[in-house]
Amino acid sequence: MPCVPVPLVPQMPALPALPAAATGDLIRQMTEMTFSVPFVVNHRLTRMALAGPNPSARDRQEFMTMGLEKVTAFQQSWLAMMWTGAGVSQDLMAASLRCWMMPWSAAPASKAMEVMHHAPMKVASAGLKPVSRRAGANARRLSRSTAQP
Repeated sequence: MPCVPVPLVPQMPALPALPAAATGDLIRQMTEMTFSVPFVVNHRLTRMALAGPNPSARDRQEFMTMGLEKVTAFQQSWLAMMWTGAGVSQDLMAASLRCWMMPWSAAPASKAMEVMHHAPMKVASAGLKPVSRRAGANARRLSRSTAQP
């Protein structure tokens, strides 16, 4: 009878597909930004060109708001990615501890792989959320106004 090698490490199950909610949120955010960002940029550049070297008080207020919104959205995005990354780090640490406590089982290792598999999508979605929300709000607000000085 031939000798068949027995694997010393249990076989890992295949990674599950990314959750539809995570991919759907990221796709929705990217699609919203794809349509709203060019509109907002076009509107604001037109407004800057029409304002010329002496912008009105309304234009100066809009330009100030534009700069503050960019800084705020950037800070909110980084903060959201930091907190999501910290949560993912805790999930990975918990999965690693389960691996250490149950070395005979493949389930904890599978959970650790699942956490690492979903982490980039969760962090990217959290980072885009404030930016896409702000870009969509700007597109809706600026679509009601005119680009005249």
